[in-house]
Amino acid sequence: MVLQTRFVNNLWYGAVWSQTLGKKPVARRILDKPIVLFRGHNGAPAALEDACPHRFVPLSKGQVSDDGRLRCGYHGLEFNASGACVRNPHTSGRIPPAAKVRSYPVIERHKMVWIWMGDRTPDPDLIPDFSQLDVADPKLTSDLGCLEIDANYTFMVENLLDLSHTGVLHDGLLGNAEALRANLKVHEDEAGNLTVSRDTFDIPAPRLLDLLYRNDGRRIDTWSDIKLMGVSCLSNSVGINEARQGRSEAATGLLGFHLLTPIAARKTLYQFCAVRINPPNRSPEEDAVIRQQLSELRTIAFAEQDGPMIKAQQHAYDDAAIDTSRPALFDVDLAASRFQRRIRELLATEAGASNSGDDPLRSG
Repeated sequence: MVLQTRFVNNLWYGAVWSQTLGKKPVARRILDKPIVLFRGHNGAPAALEDACPHRFVPLSKGQVSDDGRLRCGYHGLEFNASGACVRNPHTSGRIPPAAKVRSYPVIERHKMVWIWMGDRTPDPDLIPDFSQLDVADPKLTSDLGCLEIDANYTFMVENLLDLSHTGVLHDGLLGNAEALRANLKVHEDEAGNLTVSRDTFDIPAPRLLDLLYRNDGRRIDTWSDIKLMGVSCLSNSVGINEARQGRSEAATGLLGFHLLTPIAARKTLYQFCAVRINPPNRSPEEDAVIRQQLSELRTIAFAEQDGPMIKAQQHAYDDAAIDTSRPALFDVDLAASRFQRRIRELLATEAGASNSGDDPLRSG
């Protein structure tokens, strides 16, 4: 439980939902660097440093030409997806050598535009597997959400890895007091993915799970497997079954996706959505209502409950009067501790590779 003010650069981060990136440029700040995203030639996504090399105004205040060039809104200089200035509309049209901006590798996959912020060779295989989004029925998929949280991204990751808080902070909505009695397991695979499994038996159905299952308030068994990929992307598989029946592959549930992209040391871009799995047979009208309510309840949980609590945690870490160097650790903190260890290892590897010239993702 350490405030991480450095970032792991050589990983893929979720920059913007694909549907959000249209003709208009989108401004982002990622790993404390200004980024502009736009659709260039043939609609392919592109990302540049968000500063024109002429007067350093944000390129995001410009527009995209019909041929996919990003046109600065100040003097009309045009840049291609590689960051080169390819048109100067003034006088002789001369383009000086300094008329270029840094470009960043991007890949569009799983309804998301992913960005690689590091200097090492980007590896597409490191993009988190959110492939369920590619095949999910839109009627069973929640809205693609986006929030800014005034806190370090690691606090948000730890919040998701430790779902014991749902029985307290989200009491009645995502959990309840009886859900605190959970069987907990933590597993780390060879790729470094960290999975936390929680099983609870014969508990009153929290509102969101009841909505997905029977909507009758009866008791249920429920479980979740939340998986961390890289350092900032998580998927959470939630299952619901009859009380005292335990896990079943045929059970109904929810698959949630969480992308926590650092904006700066104390601000995080939180992008999220969810897909219903094996839903009970309902009419199209009922499914539409459930989809709307699901999006509303998840937004309440994230924006009105998690967000303010994590922001308060950030304030505590920034308060010099509070000694945060030795937090009390409990059983539920095992995954968070492993997560912090993973960040330290990746940062150390990047620092070592920077000094030696090795690529940390392709060595060892």
